[in-house]
Formats: sequence, structure tokens, C-alpha cells
Amino acid sequence: MSVSNAMAAPSDDAPVVEAPKKARRRRYDAKEVGLAVLFLLPSLAVFSIFFYLPFARLLSWGTYESVRGGSSYNQVGIDQYQEVLGGGEFRAGLWHSLQFVIYTVPAGLILGTLLAVAAHRRLKGIKVFQAIFSSTLASSVAVSSVIFFFLFNPAVGFFEVSWQSDPSWAMFAAALPAIWQNLGLAFVIVLAGLQAVPDEVMEAARLDGYGPLRRLTRITLPLISPVLMFLLVILVIYGFQAFAQIDIITKGGPGGATETLVFKIFKQTQDYGKGAVLSVGLFCVTLVVTFFQFAILDRRVHYGDE
Repeated sequence: MSVSNAMAAPSDDAPVVEAPKKARRRRYDAKEVGLAVLFLLPSLAVFSIFFYLPFARLLSWGTYESVRGGSSYNQVGIDQYQEVLGGGEFRAGLWHSLQFVIYTVPAGLILGTLLAVAAHRRLKGIKVFQAIFSSTLASSVAVSSVIFFFLFNPAVGFFEVSWQSDPSWAMFAAALPAIWQNLGLAFVIVLAGLQAVPDEVMEAARLDGYGPLRRLTRITLPLISPVLMFLLVILVIYGFQAFAQIDIITKGGPGGATETLVFKIFKQTQDYGKGAVLSVGLFCVTLVVTFFQFAILDRRVHYGDE
């Protein structure tokens, strides 16, 4: 068995199999529809209580403008949405959030994937290395942020660098603990995907003369592409929602250079209406980015039944 033989075209003598006719849409009776609705009711109730109703109230809060430091609120309609979402503060927060995503997602995804490929071996003691590579998930975001804060503290840190006070390096300093944690998350998920790849496929690639790099790019990565797409979507969402790293390491500084959208929402303690508008804007941005990820990357994903 070889990869080239598995992908060979059928001969002329092969029997022609007619494509099945398109099945007619089945009509469900009232009993089946009622049973389906009954099973969906618990999920619909949970989503309604913990997502749909709070999100509707959030949309409503966005139409109220703070007066005298939050002592009272006036309803201004959608004018506040137009003012806030079209303003410079929202664009600056969106750019800082995008910077954080650019710093954290590719580094965590690539390093975690390479570590998973390196640790996917049947060697004595490999489980120890797998546990070490996945250990970054054992600490919380706050703990890892504090660790990196003291590692790079200019006064008492091990490296004694002033990244937190340098506008050109502050975002990278805040992204380091996220990269460290993303590495462990990517390692665990990709390793699980690699363990589902059949050994026969890799053995056939070796017999065909595929080297390690060619097996990785032509065989392994295409087979685990659904896992990589899922991981990419999750890491991007995590990146847009990052807060603890910014709050602990840079406090949004210096000069607001690391104030992401989430951090700007956190600062609106006396203007709930503006904070609600920023929250809705962040939700819409995350939704659009996730949609385009699925729309673009799904064409390059290899599924086993194709």
C-alpha cells in the first residue's frame, strides 16, 4: 500500500456507479416535531436565561448616556452606538486587541504544533516530556501573568528589562504569558489529533520515500487540519477576550498603548452605557472574525469522508 496507489485514478474497465438521486425532503409529523422541541427546551431555557436575555439588556443599556458621572442616565437611542463605535477610542482598542492576537495566536499555534509533532513518538519516557509540555495549562492566567511580571521586572526581575514602560514593547510583554499558555493548549489539542492519524498512512508515506518534513507538510498537517482550524478559532477568541495579562503586567499603559477593548470596557465603571456599546462592538468583531475564519479556512480543511 502507498500514498500514490491510494490516490490513483480508476481504470476504464471499472464499473460506472450512478450517482444516487437527490432524496426528497422528509416531512415530519407533529409528534416528531413536538418531541424535538421537548428535547430542545432545556438548552433553549439555559441560553435564554444566561445569554439571550442578558444580551438584550446589554443592547438596551447601550442606548443610555451617563449624566454627572453615572448619577443618572438619559436615553439617547442609537446615537450613542454611532458615536462610540465610530470614535477613535473604539478603533484604538480594536487595534490593540488585534495586536495582542497577532502576538499570541501564531506563536502559540506554531510552537505547540511543533512540540506535539516532536512528542508524538513511541519512545521510553516520552510521557514525561508530554506532561512537561502540557504543564502550562496547570496555572491560571493570573498566576502566569504574575510570574512573567516578576521575570521581566526592571527592578527585581531575573532579566531586568523595562518592557512594561516601553510603548513599543509593552504589548509584547503582556502577550508573553498568553503565548506560554497557548503553547500548552495547542500541544494538548494537536497531540490528540496526531494520535487519531492511522499508522498505516504514515508507514505508506515512508515506503514512498517521504522524508520527515514532507510527511509533516503533505500528510500530517492536512489530516489534522480540522483540529488546527478549531484551535485557531479558539485562540483568536481567547486573544480578543484577554484581560488579566494587560491588567497585571501593564495596567493598560504606558500612555494607553496596551488598552485593549476588554480593558476599555473594564474602565467604564461610571458609564455603563458606553461600556455596553463597547461590549456589543467587541461581540460583533469576534463574531465577524470567527465567521470569516470558518468561511475561508473550511475550504482548506481535509475531512476523512471526502
